[in-house]
Amino acid sequence: MKRRDFLLTASGVAGGTAVVGAAPAVAQEEPTASNNSSSGEGTTTPGAGNNSTDGSGGGGGGGGSKTVAVGPGGDLIFTPGTEEPLYASPGTTVTFNWESDNHNIVVDSQPDGAGWEGHQPLENTGFTYEHTFDTTGTYEYHCQPHQSSGMVGEIIINESGAPPQSAEVEIDAEEMGVPIQAHFVGIATILMLVVSLIYTFFLLKYGESPHAKGGNN
Repeated sequence: MKRRDFLLTASGVAGGTAVVGAAPAVAQEEPTASNNSSSGEGTTTPGAGNNSTDGSGGGGGGGGSKTVAVGPGGDLIFTPGTEEPLYASPGTTVTFNWESDNHNIVVDSQPDGAGWEGHQPLENTGFTYEHTFDTTGTYEYHCQPHQSSGMVGEIIINESGAPPQSAEVEIDAEEMGVPIQAHFVGIATILMLVVSLIYTFFLLKYGESPHAKGGNN
């Protein structure tokens, strides 16, 4: 083979090798491009349905019913109401039952916006009147013919519907500063008794003056 033909053959083989070697580099880029696009789509799908509303249920008063006796047994009182207030929660319907004659309900005071009108006509035994109390606060009323005899009433509407006795005791204890516990009082009492006994013993035994006894001087 001549030198010129050898050079041409060698150059053709080298060129073919270069073309064949370049093809895999292009093929390797395609999978990476597709992987990037698929991973990008996957990150957008989660968390799309988490905005569910769960606070739509509003709460009002508990409702229920309670009864007030008007002049029970001929006494000029409301029971409950005169000797102790009637406690109820917002939305409670209070029924007033007439158990003696010639009584009515006149409103003296009530919370702002309550709008309770009472029942001013005089009624007799067997009559009933009811009203639903929605506004929290204190309602004061009386029987007009017997107000001077102490026939007055009080209704207190609060969230618990019960007297706040336990809460008042806790507040008073906190206002005292240091809580006083029962065993501290017992220990202090015992110590005072012991000190008193010791003091009495020494006073009786050594308290008498040596000059108090009679002697020949």
